[in-house]
Amino acid sequence: EDLVSLRNIDALVVLPFESGPLTDPVRRVKESGVFVTVVDRGLTEEGIQDLYVAGNNHELGRVSGEYIRERLDDEGDIVVLRGIPTVIDDERVQGFQEAIEGSEINILDMQHANWNRDDGFEVMQDYLARFENIDAVWAQDDDIALGVIEAVRQADREEELFIVGGAGMKDIIKRVMDGDELVPVDVLYPPAMIATAMDLTVQHFVSNGPVLGEYILGSPLITQENAEQYYFPDSPF
Repeated sequence: EDLVSLRNIDALVVLPFESGPLTDPVRRVKESGVFVTVVDRGLTEEGIQDLYVAGNNHELGRVSGEYIRERLDDEGDIVVLRGIPTVIDDERVQGFQEAIEGSEINILDMQHANWNRDDGFEVMQDYLARFENIDAVWAQDDDIALGVIEAVRQADREEELFIVGGAGMKDIIKRVMDGDELVPVDVLYPPAMIATAMDLTVQHFVSNGPVLGEYILGSPLITQENAEQYYFPDSPF
């Protein structure tokens, strides 16, 4: 709101930390005539933004669930670490649950770890203390996965389970490349989407036609066989 009043902006590109608190402020920005691009974490009310750029969150959940289901041969006990309570977190969980529906995979517990390494560590410590058998962990995000890895390592339980994260963080991709049995795969959630969103917003103003609607990026499964093409050692992420 300060940007609109002080700088007379023509466009706003915003990646909400949480969907709910930003929905009304962004609506007011839009009502002032500003072109609005929302990135990644959608607002809680549809139709406010002009352009939405995101990874395919439902697909990320679905791909993760399909891998875990196949790897466990349709049965086993798993735990889930969710992200921040947002629209995209709900989409990921919905895709995951649809993928394991009809199997005998049992979700022992599902708690928010806020896409945060420290929270992932604490939630996983709690799971390890409460559950004697865990066959797999869906960490949903690579920051969470790093915390989960440390908790599992400290509990000396690396041999009993595997972890599926998501995003494409270079540290996790390197583990996949190296054949780490604890982290056998990852699911891509394109980290450069904010740059894509900025490029598309500029195109709206300089191209011959409007750039509107949704631009959704895919979430392929990253395995040891294809990990090299997703590994960028000089990346900050």
